Amino acid sequence: MSLDVRLFPCLSDNYGILVRDAAAGTVATIDTPDADAILAELERSGWGRLDLILNTHWHPDHTQGNARLQAETGCEIVGPEEVRKAAPLDRVVRGGDEVMLGETRLEVTDAPGHTLGHIVYRSPTDAQAFVGDVLFVMGCGRLFEGTPDQMWSSLQKLAAWPDETVVWCAHEYTASNARFALSIDDRPEMEARAAGVFAMRERGEPTVPTTIGAEKAFNPFLRAADAGDFATRRAAKDSF
Repeated sequence: MSLDVRLFPCLSDNYGILVRDAAAGTVATIDTPDADAILAELERSGWGRLDLILNTHWHPDHTQGNARLQAETGCEIVGPEEVRKAAPLDRVVRGGDEVMLGETRLEVTDAPGHTLGHIVYRSPTDAQAFVGDVLFVMGCGRLFEGTPDQMWSSLQKLAAWPDETVVWCAHEYTASNARFALSIDDRPEMEARAAGVFAMRERGEPTVPTTIGAEKAFNPFLRAADAGDFATRRAAKDSF
């Protein structure tokens, strides 16, 4: 089995993510930040279909395309119950559930913190994960609804995945995250990592995806000593 993934910019700093099971040809979009951009990317891809919307959480920049995409493609909408606060939803999933994308099994993990019902999707076989706004390259999501303890626990779940797991997150925040990381970590390797990020962004290149191994090495939130240290770092980033 294998997954094909297409990443493309949406809105001001979101990424759209289309995923296809290569064996069956089944296609999903991870969240729906911009229906126009997603439909255009589907056309460019030549994949010819959209079978599933896989929502990670309810925020409008992740759900506002649900209704139009379903109307135009007939796709099924899957996600956490909280999505119903903002958009249509057909099938509720939660931690421990599985979603089949063709022949690809996606495990669902609860990851509250950014919102209370946030979930993430992972294919262990393909070592690919789609994490919405929980984990970013060198960063993590703001705590709009959850507590530091909740987000710390969620991040620890992700950190327990194999280091080679490829992580697709939903925003391009990496340059800002790198500047914050440098403010609390002066290791030469951190300086080199940040320099690489700044160069990529100057060239207009995306910094997504990342890997769990890279985030364990350079993400200041995954490198926190404990939940209390994480809370201190998150508060500092909020005012950075």
